[in-house]
Amino acid sequence: MAKKIKTLNDLFHETLKDIYYAENKLTKAIPKMAKATKSKELKRAFEKHAVETKGQVARLNKVFKAIGKKPQGKTCVAINGIIKEGDEVAKEFKGSPALDAGLLAAAQAVEHYEISRYGTLKAWAEELGDDESARLLDETLTEEKNTDAALSRLAESAVNQSAETA
Repeated sequence: MAKKIKTLNDLFHETLKDIYYAENKLTKAIPKMAKATKSKELKRAFEKHAVETKGQVARLNKVFKAIGKKPQGKTCVAINGIIKEGDEVAKEFKGSPALDAGLLAAAQAVEHYEISRYGTLKAWAEELGDDESARLLDETLTEEKNTDAALSRLAESAVNQSAETA
């Protein structure tokens, strides 16, 4: 029996399951980061992103529906590793002035992963002629880029300076 040749549709679906898993893991990880931080501004940024993440999961559900597939995740080793690194920073730097800088860096690692995934998925949806999925994915991609930019501003304006001067 011949092996089925995998297509871009298959790759799109598998990658969609990957980011679905990641976003669902982040709905639990981001509130933990918010609780661990000492910076009020960083806490607010984490709390805002936690709310956005729930909306992103809902949007992914719409993408699954648009492609006629059941929403389901597939273990994302990358996001598990990034979350583990963030947990290690929280433990190793607990009580340290550098804690918030480390948590912010971990959050940006998450953002960069998500930006990469959503950018790729959007491009593939466009290639596949799936305008609805491309629109939904672009909406999330924009949110992720905005969050990354906000975290960069926060790092540069306060968090890194506090870590250095304390």
